[in-house]
Amino acid sequence: MSLWLVIAAVVAALLLWAGRQWLHRSLAALRRPVVGQPAAYGVVGREVAIPTARGRWLSGWLLDGDPRQGRVVICHGWGVNRLFMLALARPLQEAGWQVLLFDVRNHGSSDADSFSSMPRFAEDIDAAAAWLRRGDDGSEGPLVLAGHSVGAAATLLAAAWRDDVDGVISLSAFVHPERMMRRWLRARRIPFMPIGWLVLRYVERVIGHRFEAIAPVNVIRHIHVPVLLAHGRRDRVIPPEDAEALAQAGDPANTQLVWLEGGHDLSEELTEQWPRLAAFLEQMRARPD
Repeated sequence: MSLWLVIAAVVAALLLWAGRQWLHRSLAALRRPVVGQPAAYGVVGREVAIPTARGRWLSGWLLDGDPRQGRVVICHGWGVNRLFMLALARPLQEAGWQVLLFDVRNHGSSDADSFSSMPRFAEDIDAAAAWLRRGDDGSEGPLVLAGHSVGAAATLLAAAWRDDVDGVISLSAFVHPERMMRRWLRARRIPFMPIGWLVLRYVERVIGHRFEAIAPVNVIRHIHVPVLLAHGRRDRVIPPEDAEALAQAGDPANTQLVWLEGGHDLSEELTEQWPRLAAFLEQMRARPD
């Protein structure tokens, strides 16, 4: 092998290594630790630690409520923490639901892990639901999973995995991870062919899942309990068309699409729109066992 070929091989290897490092840094979630106790945020509950995959632990709050009335596991989105979901948790607690708020791995005050991904969000939601059900005696009310953005997509995935979920609330979910990634690539002016395509295939390899297998538009077809999809008409992060596609893919008898007027962050509007969400939740309570 000539010297120039050796140099070219070394340069190519260095560029590949640098590209992988840049990609991992660019996709890493921002960590915002949770400071303070539940009472400081207008809710009543206690701190809990939940075991999850890969020997990690999740930090959360179990808010006071009557399990016989019903329970809700709430998951935040990318780069935030459980505090982001208080706008949903407060009225739930006031209505008597027991609420589990938690931070997924690499977020809030939960353990770190090698990377974050939508399937890992779903693993943590699944772990939280299993932890909440660990002492069930049969007197408990319905179990509802709720999430926002990436957490909403992961909530749909976790609901498809479990057979003990009674309802799902999906706030601002995307329709397909490849579409999300393509938007991310376009925002950084990265051409799809060949670089973007290679990035997507590399991400699939790292997370251990094909996008097609975990896409909410495909996953929702395997959910046979009521699903409420709420989306802002002015969402500039995940376009409203994604919500329409999800609604069309879901079971018509069990899937409800609620339009809100805000953008991607629905936290302020959730309080105003609570009666619409409450009506959906009351359906869970009224469903026969």
